[in-house]
Order: sequence, then structure tokens, then C-alpha cells
Amino acid sequence: MQLLLVEDNQTLGQAVEIGLSQRQFTVTWVRTGAAAISNFNRQEYDVAILDLGLPDIDGERVLQSIRKKGVDIPILVLTARDQTSDIIHLLDAGADDFMTKPFDVNELAARLRALLRRRSGYASATIECGPIAIDTSSREAFVNGHEITLSRKEYELLQLFVMQPMKVHPRDKIEALLSSDTHVVESNALEVHVHNLRKKLGQRELIETIRGVGYRLRCKN
Repeated sequence: MQLLLVEDNQTLGQAVEIGLSQRQFTVTWVRTGAAAISNFNRQEYDVAILDLGLPDIDGERVLQSIRKKGVDIPILVLTARDQTSDIIHLLDAGADDFMTKPFDVNELAARLRALLRRRSGYASATIECGPIAIDTSSREAFVNGHEITLSRKEYELLQLFVMQPMKVHPRDKIEALLSSDTHVVESNALEVHVHNLRKKLGQRELIETIRGVGYRLRCKN
């Protein structure tokens, strides 16, 4: 999942970036409100973490600005404020969830997964689509009740498909999901991942190629 982290504190930002990267998030880390707004405007993310205490623009202003522009992705706010009135104000301003500092990265990751599930219309960690089932908490995948072994990239690709079945996913968005700041996706990498995933699913027709556009999963929840 593509995640935008907005945090100016070097130590905290690095810890969150490493912790979430180890938990299968692809993290883009920026340190100012201006950089956050720029990234929100030019790139699609699945979820974001926004610290309020930024050096140039207050995080709450960033939140209000991007919501006014129609950015509707789930946003979790990091804050030192713990008064009920402050939290109500943040939620009313457009935050989807919040965590007060200090916090545990395991809880942070769990809250992010919950936000992503709710955005896709799921309450449970287990999501089913036809013969396929995935557990977003344990990152396990099953076909007709039998577990299949997937690589990290194969699981991320399958999760993208299962959470939005019948939707055509453009190549560039999928390739962004499979890439990272330190790894450039080779020209045929997507085809290789799709080929391997089809083979492991055992039903090639489940993943349909939309020529000149991308791919989609042909199943219904």
C-alpha cells in the first residue's frame, strides 16, 4: 500500500518509515507542510500519516487544504494533543483517526490497515472474492480454502485486486505499488508478477489483461 508520511522529526520519521516498510507499506516521507500538499496534489496514495507540528504550515491547515481540494484518502493524524475538544476538532476538520505521541508502531500499522479496510467497505481482516480469500492482518492468501505461498509483491498485487474486484487497474498505478525509492521496477516485472500470481491461483482467467490499460480481477464479493 502506498503511504505518505508527513513528519518533520528526523528520529520519529525514520522509525516510522522503517517500521511500516517492514510491515509491507511503501512509504514516501516528507518533512514539511508544503511538500505534503505538493505530494497530495501530484500523486495518488492509499493512506497518509500527518503530524500536526510541522515547521512551515500547521498540520491542521494542511489537512483542511487538501480536504477542500477533494483529497479523500484516509488520513491518520499524529498529535501531542489529548484533550477531547482537540480530538473532536481534528476529526471534524477531516482526520479519519488519530494517535497521540508516543505510540507503538504495531498499533499504528493496525490502525492503518483498519482505515484501508473501511475505505474499501470491509470490517473484517479477512476479505473474500470468489475462490480467493486474504487475511490483511497475517498477510495470508487462500484459494478454495487452501493456503498459497506468495512473495511480498505478489501479495500486494493480489490485495489490490481483491479489495477492488472488477476494477481495471492501470499499469502505472500497479507499477508504483510494486516500486520503492530504492528499487526500480524492470520493464517486464509486472508481467512476471502477474504470470506467477495466475499460476499460484490456479485459475488464469481470474486476472484479466486489459490491453493497453492494465489488469483486473474477474470475481465478485
